[in-house]
Amino acid sequence: MAKELVKIFDTTLRDGEQVPGCKLNTSQKLVIAKRLDELGVDVIEAGFPVSSPGDFKSVVEISKIVKNATVCGLSRAVENDIKIAAEALQFAKYPRIHTGIGTSDSHITHKFNSSRDKIIEIGFNAVKYAKSFVKDVEFYAEDAGRTDNEFLAKVCEKMIEAGATVLNIPDTTGYCLPDEYGKKIKYLVDNVKNIEKATISCHCHNDLGLATANSIAGIVNGARQIECTINGIGERAGNTSLEEVVMIMRQHPNLNLDTNINSKLLFDTSNLVSEGMGMPVQPNKAIVGANAFAHSSGIHQDGVIKNRETYEIINPLDVGVNESAIILTARSGRAALAYKAKKIGYNLSKDELDIVYPEFLKFADINKEVSDNDIPTIIKNSI
Repeated sequence: MAKELVKIFDTTLRDGEQVPGCKLNTSQKLVIAKRLDELGVDVIEAGFPVSSPGDFKSVVEISKIVKNATVCGLSRAVENDIKIAAEALQFAKYPRIHTGIGTSDSHITHKFNSSRDKIIEIGFNAVKYAKSFVKDVEFYAEDAGRTDNEFLAKVCEKMIEAGATVLNIPDTTGYCLPDEYGKKIKYLVDNVKNIEKATISCHCHNDLGLATANSIAGIVNGARQIECTINGIGERAGNTSLEEVVMIMRQHPNLNLDTNINSKLLFDTSNLVSEGMGMPVQPNKAIVGANAFAHSSGIHQDGVIKNRETYEIINPLDVGVNESAIILTARSGRAALAYKAKKIGYNLSKDELDIVYPEFLKFADINKEVSDNDIPTIIKNSI
């Protein structure tokens, strides 16, 4: 049976750029946008055009160079925002306006000093107005994670009636548990009239470290778009990590879901974004971190040397990493030392290894890590 497609909506250049210190200029954005298009993302959220002249210009220029992906511009449910977004997207091959408003009681009361009925009216009019410029309109129900499901379903139904093609269900504060978020998506699938006319989208934040888990729960329950960023960058604790959700689908064929992403470009794209934004990737970051395919424990090293799959569920080549890394430390065993020595031309016999290994441990205790350049010295001092 053919796998169902989950669209990847990349917001690295919009939500990701909201991280303090990660502001990009237009030329930097163009480099990343071009790579995202090559990577195979379905939608590139290029910016928030009304927010500044620089952002407007970036969306215009990105629209000109993107060949395959839909280019999306964010707006509030304000006519001028929507008009400016439409102007910025005029050169896009596949333009999308992303407009919306808060739907939780917290947002309705404290942010807008409004009512549920008025919020629906504002959202409806915004989608209608956006639809007068482009065919593809996405509506975001901000703080949907804390919005009552029955009211959220009513909102979604009215936005479909207004012409929305995508319904974004954000866990804006990263509050939901995966089971809770999955049930929310399932409720919408089962209770919104004409839901088949729109794509449900997951936009999850990582405040409690659950963004990836929530997004997967969303697609398991019927969502068919995930909004995410390279390296999981974004407001506060970040957004759903693109590389994580993509590889989860690849590694779990029983989900019967996949994306258009060329996973062999993931590691290189991660580095491109990290360098461009000056935002280092934590070494233990899943999929693209420096230690994601590195082994320093002797037991793990021995297993990987014998058969990579004993401790790696992903082939590093599948995400653009050349090979697994065996890192020599005081926790490494004889097998790892022999393996690394052989790679640089020293084929140690068992007796030789028994002599060299104690010297290796002394060196490793002092220096923490043992490089390939250190091995000849250790051997020379031992034999």
